[in-house]
Amino acid sequence: MSSIFIGELAGTASLIYLGNGVVANVLLKGTKGHQTGLLAIAAAWAFAVTIGIFISTYFGSPGAHLNPIVTIAGCVKSGDWSLFTTYVGGQFLGAMLGQLLVWIHYHPHYQVTEDPGAIKASFCTDPAIKSWPFNFISEAFASALIIVALGTFSTIEHGLGPFLVGILVWAVGLALGGTTGYAVNPARDLGPRIMHFILPIPHKGKSDWEYAWIPVLGPSAGALIGAYLLTLNS
Repeated sequence: MSSIFIGELAGTASLIYLGNGVVANVLLKGTKGHQTGLLAIAAAWAFAVTIGIFISTYFGSPGAHLNPIVTIAGCVKSGDWSLFTTYVGGQFLGAMLGQLLVWIHYHPHYQVTEDPGAIKASFCTDPAIKSWPFNFISEAFASALIIVALGTFSTIEHGLGPFLVGILVWAVGLALGGTTGYAVNPARDLGPRIMHFILPIPHKGKSDWEYAWIPVLGPSAGALIGAYLLTLNS
């Protein structure tokens, strides 16, 4: 069984299982990876993207978007929005499924962790300093860079693509992730944030819905900026 929808669902679920899995490993109480830090998180997220691309492709999505900003940019450039809901639907449901797997995997550690910030960070992002205009700009600019870089990768041998995307995400995480936690992916943030709201976790605190629009609209704006910049050289 394979299709674009299944591919996006499976690839995004794998992305979140590994990506938010490392955040849980670093932040939750009593894990073997407790307090190993940003380098571990950025590296695992980068590897998670590469692995997610391979899984998504295998299960039927040759584009392996895993991220609505990639889908938005592609639709803007082509003018064809017919598969938008297929891609994005798979991505959001996959993100929720992946987060469910993280919760199950680390369930005993969620039970003993008393810091609501650490718990929420293993689900969704929040800013280091809350400044909505600059938080929005951080997400938009980083996402625009991702779209432009992905556009340049198309000129390189296809087999290198997943590894180049992983390197890109690694660089973005280390260089630009200090402000907002680099969501740069609406599905990656909103899907797990919904799961944070739904799942029964002691001491989890609030899901911070007042901030939730920034990691959705900021990256989406960045996708439009990136797509426009790519058209300037087309």
